Amino acid sequence: MTDIVIGLGSALWLGIMTSISPCPLATNVAAISFLAKKVIHPRSVLLSGIAYTAGRMVSYAALGVILINSILSIPQVAQFLQKYMPQALGPLLIVTGLVLLEIIKLNLPGVFLSRQHRSRLVEAGVPGAFLLGVIFALAFCPLSAALFFGSLIPLAIHYKSGIIFPSIYGVGTGLPVLVFAIAIALGVTSLSRWFNKITRIEYYARKITGVTFIIVGLYYAGVYILKLF
Repeated sequence: MTDIVIGLGSALWLGIMTSISPCPLATNVAAISFLAKKVIHPRSVLLSGIAYTAGRMVSYAALGVILINSILSIPQVAQFLQKYMPQALGPLLIVTGLVLLEIIKLNLPGVFLSRQHRSRLVEAGVPGAFLLGVIFALAFCPLSAALFFGSLIPLAIHYKSGIIFPSIYGVGTGLPVLVFAIAIALGVTSLSRWFNKITRIEYYARKITGVTFIIVGLYYAGVYILKLF
């Protein structure tokens, strides 16, 4: 029971780390900015924030189901992963940590959505906010790709859960929008000040998480590859 709770907590933390990293944070800020246009209708803002987060969750869950079920449905691949996943986890965590620390830099194509199209989606209300979340979830940048494919997917494969772990991750990625939607609905002001605090927190959280990933990765490598422990 404790093991699964730790796993789910790790999936949520990976999502939160993704949400406050520069690239995904920019898309979340854009989402909040458009949702805030309906500030005179707090209930609509709140529902749209929930729909946006749900859209991200569904997008990652669908991607997780496709990837993990495809991998585990092939007996040879499933047996290979079952045998070698502990050995692979160490190097994967180390590489992810290096990406978080920006020692390794990746260039990935993203999903572009013009301001006009975003406006149309938000004007569509709750369904538009949901679709906005689905699209923004697929706009992978190097850091979010490293966290999702390099950490979340191996974690989900370990627990043989193609939907729960990616869904929890998706909730984490949409958390800032959901929190600010609630704040707008409650009439909280000075939201820009909180954005600045989140940006500062992201820098230190990313560095700490990156170092932690490398340490844990070295431990796994020492145990399962080098047989040092």
